[in-house]
Amino acid sequence: MNDSSHPSSFIPYPSYKDSGVQWLGEVPKHWEMRKLRTILTPIAERNRPDLPLLSVVREKGVIERNVRDDSENHNYIPDDLSNYKVVKSGQFAMNKMKAWQGSYGISKFNGIVSPAYFVFDLKYIEPDFFHKAVRSRAYVPFFTQASDGVRVGQWDLSQTRMKEITFFIPSHQEQTAIARFLDYKTAQIASFIKAKKRMIELLKEQKQVIINDAVTGKIVIKDEGGRLKAEKRPDSSFIPHPSSFLQTVPEGWEVRPIKQIVFFNPSKTETGFSSKSSENVVFLPMENVSVDGRINCSIKKPYKDVCNGFSYFKKGDVVIAKITPCFENGKGAYLDELETECGFGTTEFITIRPSSKIDGRLLRFILSSNWFLKIGEKYMTGSAGQKRISSDFIKNFQLGIPSLEEQAQIVSYIEHKTAAIGKAISRTEREIALIQEYRTRLVSDVVTGKVDVRDIKIPDIADIDDTIDESIDEPEGKEELETAEAEE
Repeated sequence: MNDSSHPSSFIPYPSYKDSGVQWLGEVPKHWEMRKLRTILTPIAERNRPDLPLLSVVREKGVIERNVRDDSENHNYIPDDLSNYKVVKSGQFAMNKMKAWQGSYGISKFNGIVSPAYFVFDLKYIEPDFFHKAVRSRAYVPFFTQASDGVRVGQWDLSQTRMKEITFFIPSHQEQTAIARFLDYKTAQIASFIKAKKRMIELLKEQKQVIINDAVTGKIVIKDEGGRLKAEKRPDSSFIPHPSSFLQTVPEGWEVRPIKQIVFFNPSKTETGFSSKSSENVVFLPMENVSVDGRINCSIKKPYKDVCNGFSYFKKGDVVIAKITPCFENGKGAYLDELETECGFGTTEFITIRPSSKIDGRLLRFILSSNWFLKIGEKYMTGSAGQKRISSDFIKNFQLGIPSLEEQAQIVSYIEHKTAAIGKAISRTEREIALIQEYRTRLVSDVVTGKVDVRDIKIPDIADIDDTIDESIDEPEGKEELETAEAEE
């Protein structure tokens, strides 16, 4: 990322004027100020059900909607689409219920959107520049101010107030230069992020190899003067065991179903609390448990408020998600760092309490291993996007169980070997977060004229690999696509 367009090498415009907007500050003196009502012309063309269905989302703006993918269709699509609004390539479309988040943009497609959305033609401004500017951190707050309502996250945009939003416009030549510069820089940044994401995937694969080899007995772990060393287990030391998913297990390992060595979904009656207790306990929604087993204990609620209708667990338990894609990603945790003696969480967790026959840390490693998860995927039931793993599958899963001494060695070996990998993943994730923040700030600074990019020479961007899915910037779940549709 070392080039002449680094922020430290940017220069400002020769002269500025006060924008009149606190968070915008000054803008180049020669830039024209216009209200959006002079730039946008409302369009309400309908009766084109033959056109493809589009959606407007925060991460990308206007996208083609995949009507064949159940996981992308969160809202009802009527049989009669004649009332849907037509959006043509180059027009501006807005999800008015999510405009405060930046769910709008210039369309690259011809299609139709919810009748509750706004669609506009543009005047006096280049579509590419307008798309980049209006979706930047500098302008989104205007739409937040122009939105209101009683439901959190569903504020309605006032078209009247939106029309009075101030927009600053450079010359057409500058607009083109700015758009081209940002195309180059964002492609370069996307290529950087893609490479870092690939590095994380490789590190995760390396981590999984270590876990899989250890929990399935492919390696023998030896303590040599306080240092754990792994060697390939000889094939001759495996014995057949058809009832186990491993088919063969190391000699000396006992094969038993999980239900014989753990307790499932233990009762909250053991807690010592009464249903009237106001004492706080940790509450874990799905998003507060990470794929790599970390838990966020920041949410605490009174016992009386969560003791009914939620999954119960205590320190030393193992939780595992049962709904896709969380199960398939191995989301779960060994609750050794729970900040209260017991806690509650989403009912989409299965709670497993290890008995004295198995180390809870080892059980967590087994339940997060690709070996276990790949088998589990075949036994999930339900419709696409809503599949679940049954408790019966986990209860009857046949494990090869080593001695407690060997279990402790396996756990120590995995923790030691994966610690450095975990640090490398965290470091790379921080690098991605920093470059994403740089991108956000850069776009905002350029489209508001804080820096002058007119004379920066832009190389050919054709060779930059910028094929990155921006949705990966959002770590949890998918954004709801058609929130405004239900309002029509």
